[in-house]
Amino acid sequence: MTAPASQQPPAAPIQVIDLFAGPGGLDVAAQQLGVPVLTGIEWDADACETRQAAGLPTLKGDVRESGPEDFPTATVLAGGPPCQTYTVAGAGAGRRALEDVLSLAKRMAAREGDVTQHLTNLDDERTGLVLEPLRWALAAIDMGRPYEAIVLEQVPAVLPVWEVVGEALAGEGYSVASAVLHTEAYGVPQTRRRAILIARRRGEAAMPKATHRPYRKGVPRAEGDPQLLPWVTMGDVLDRPHPFVVVSNYGTGGDPKARGRRTSAEPSATVTGKISRNRVVTTNGAELPRFSLAEAGQLQTFPADYPWAGRGIAQQIGNAIPPRLAAHVLTAALDLGDEALARAIAAAEGSATLATV
Repeated sequence: MTAPASQQPPAAPIQVIDLFAGPGGLDVAAQQLGVPVLTGIEWDADACETRQAAGLPTLKGDVRESGPEDFPTATVLAGGPPCQTYTVAGAGAGRRALEDVLSLAKRMAAREGDVTQHLTNLDDERTGLVLEPLRWALAAIDMGRPYEAIVLEQVPAVLPVWEVVGEALAGEGYSVASAVLHTEAYGVPQTRRRAILIARRRGEAAMPKATHRPYRKGVPRAEGDPQLLPWVTMGDVLDRPHPFVVVSNYGTGGDPKARGRRTSAEPSATVTGKISRNRVVTTNGAELPRFSLAEAGQLQTFPADYPWAGRGIAQQIGNAIPPRLAAHVLTAALDLGDEALARAIAAAEGSATLATV
C-alpha cells in the first residue's frame, strides 16, 4: 500500500521513458504538453530514423535488454507494445496465446521466478512483449524507485492483459484504470479503438473524459450530447479543395460489396499500413489522388510537416498512437489539467488561441 499523500515525499520531476516508442506518437504529444521524455526505446531502424529526423531522444534497441536501472531518473513509464499478433488484421498468435499471457502476468506479479523463457517460447515472440512494461514496473518497485505513473496502450484485444497488469499494480499500491477508448471521442479525425491503462502512485487514476461525440454511421454530426463537440472530419484536417469519398479496399477480399465508404464529412476509418489501398474519389465517382503519407499522418494527428523517414512509412504511421489521443491520456495520467491540454492542442493546430478541448 502507498503511504497517505501527506506522508509521501514530493514527486520527482517528470521524465518519461517510452518503451516501443515507434515513430513518436506519444513523444510528440509529450512535447506539445511540455512533458520531458528521457528517451524512447525502439528496435525498428526505420522508426528510429523518423524519430531522429523529428529530433526525438531515441535509443535503438530491444526493451528486453534494458531495465529501470538503466534510466534511474525516469518517473513515468509509457509503452505501446507491438500489436501485430493481437490485432484482428494479424494472424492472431497473440489472441490464441491470451490465456498463457494472462497466466504469465500473474506469475510475474507474484515474483515466481524468471518467466522470460516462457514468454520467448510463445508461437510469436512479439506476443510476450506485451508484458515487458509490467517487468519494468515491478523491477522499479523492487529497486525502491517505483514509477509515479504508468501509461500503456494496445489494440482492444489486449484489454484483458491490461486488467491483469492493473491488478498486479493495484497490489503494489497504484490506483489503476483501464478501458477501450474511441479516438474520435478525443478529437482525432479517425475511428480507432485502443485499450489504455493508466496507473498512478498519487491520486485517483481515471480515463480522460471524452470531448467529442462518438461517430455513428448515418447519424448527423450535429446530433448528440450538446456538451460534447462534433466529431472531427477528414475534411477538417486535410487540405483538399473539394468534398471527397474514401472507398476502402482493405480487408474486403476484393469483394466490391464489402468496400466501406466514408465521406470527407466523416472521420477516417482506422489508418493502417495499407491505407494506400483505399481509393479517393469525387462525390461523382471520379478518381482523385490517393492519400499521401503526409495526409495519412495528419489523419493520425501528426503535424503535416512531420519528417517521416526510412522505409515502410505507411506502416510506421498505422502502428503509431495518435498524438491527440496520447495528449489526453498523458494529461489524465499526470494530472496536468485542462489548461495544459488546451495549450497542447493549440500548439498542435498552430494557433495562439487556446482551443476548446
